[in-house]
Amino acid sequence: MARGNRLHRMLVDTRPGLVALALIVGVGAGLGAVAFRYLIIGITWLVTGRDDFSDAGRVASTHLPWLGVWFLLLAPVLGGLVYGPLVHRFAREARGHGVPEVMYAVARNGGRIPPRVAAVKALASALCIGTGGSVGREGPIVQIGSALGSSIGGWLRVPSHRLVLMVACGAAGGISATFNAPIAGVVFGLELILRAFTAEAFGVLVLSSVTANLLARSLVGDDTIFHLPRFALGSPAELPLYALLGLGAGLVGWGFSRFLYLVEDACDAMWRGPEWLRPGVGGLLLGALLLALPQMYGVGYPVLQSGITGAYAVGFLLLLAAGKMVATSLTIGIGGSGGVFAPSLFVGGMVGTAYGVAVHAVLPGLDLSPGAFGLVGMAAVFAGAAHAPITAVLIVFELTGDYPIILPLMAAVALATGVSHLISRENIYTLKLVRRGVDIQSEPSRT
Repeated sequence: MARGNRLHRMLVDTRPGLVALALIVGVGAGLGAVAFRYLIIGITWLVTGRDDFSDAGRVASTHLPWLGVWFLLLAPVLGGLVYGPLVHRFAREARGHGVPEVMYAVARNGGRIPPRVAAVKALASALCIGTGGSVGREGPIVQIGSALGSSIGGWLRVPSHRLVLMVACGAAGGISATFNAPIAGVVFGLELILRAFTAEAFGVLVLSSVTANLLARSLVGDDTIFHLPRFALGSPAELPLYALLGLGAGLVGWGFSRFLYLVEDACDAMWRGPEWLRPGVGGLLLGALLLALPQMYGVGYPVLQSGITGAYAVGFLLLLAAGKMVATSLTIGIGGSGGVFAPSLFVGGMVGTAYGVAVHAVLPGLDLSPGAFGLVGMAAVFAGAAHAPITAVLIVFELTGDYPIILPLMAAVALATGVSHLISRENIYTLKLVRRGVDIQSEPSRT
């Protein structure tokens, strides 16, 4: 008993104990990210017969051939009828995109997140995405990893100042394992979850992020979301064009965050039934959109890759960007569960590539790469939506490993963040909290 008490005090009160806790949370976040990924793939395959349906086109499910393309209308309804009651009964915090709930737990609740949130969020988000919800898996894995960190800390009865670090470790590990982006995972946890940079926080988040990344890579291999050709800055004369993209992307990111909550308000105003039924009934609207634009099914990374590599014309690129904003907003508005990180990247990639194609047509002498504008647009729109410029730069850099575009990437992201911040101090995450009457931006950060 005495040895157990000494071990507990070591974990709770000492720096070596904090290191051990960071490693434990990293293992949990890495395993959670891998399990969540395969859960999404499994449900998508069960419904569609494919691991990812977004690039399949308007075709029938190989598992439900008698429904023809009409399965696109019914899949979101059936998914909503399952995850709607699940979320309503067991963890209402699992509704929506997840990150604001983690930010609230850190700012107002001492890092305490109910243990059941991790399991409910994983299952609800996987069901939502697998049955056609046009949302990302990054927001859910942040909430899943953070809930795991909070649960471990709660079980060990760690003090609140250390518990918030464990929550941030879970978020960092989740992003790192999901994107194969360990640096961006650390900065995400510092920039958005803790909203502060300290040596202690940086050190433990690095340990958790690296541990989660190594574990995920050992289980699924060195898999990457994108397989893109290398892009480069042709000449310094292109920088003003990227700067202009940054200004426009900031407006797009700000507009996306406002449109998201505008649609949610409209859904709130129209719905008069029980909340558990809302995702199922609202799934009819989402299904109708999928019938018209099946590329909106799920996260949509294959479609994003095709767009950046030049597979689509300008008009269709812009249609896909607008469609993703509508589909994501509708998925969240009807009570779906999933993230807005990936949709922001999707919108930015399509808008940026369309801009690059248009500029190349006007200025053919510069020999521009439209795909490079797409990559920069991904980061810039996310930065405009989330007010997280460092995370935005690092996530795209680590996804692509494309250092030659770092200068235009940094310039565009800085301008996008500045423009969006001038228009509004709230970002796509804090705006959800402000609408509840919670203003964490006016409070000191937690480390």
